[in-house]
Amino acid sequence: MKILVVDDSSTMRRIIINTLTRIGQKDTIGAEDGIDALEKYHSHEFDLIITDWNMPNMNGLDLIIAIRKINKDIPIVMVTTEGGKKEVITALKAGVNNYIVKPFTPQVLREKLNSII
Repeated sequence: MKILVVDDSSTMRRIIINTLTRIGQKDTIGAEDGIDALEKYHSHEFDLIITDWNMPNMNGLDLIIAIRKINKDIPIVMVTTEGGKKEVITALKAGVNNYIVKPFTPQVLREKLNSII
């Protein structure tokens, strides 16, 4: 499974990618914001996108909306500090398949991925 991990924090991207590796998902590519993610999305085949919400240039919500215009089926997980009910509902309406609030454990990530793939 090829996974695109989008977060403006290089540390958080590394944490998510390392966590994915520990749970058996080794084929990952990182992107630093929504614009970078869209460029990589158009040049690679991905099976899953994991994105942060708050990023410069293009945030995760705008990325989700852009991806959903192209592909309604690719699973998208939002991993963010935005944990309020309003934010969760907004993300779900935009088209995320699952939502994880930071900080999270490898077990939580595994469970969320298993529920959508």
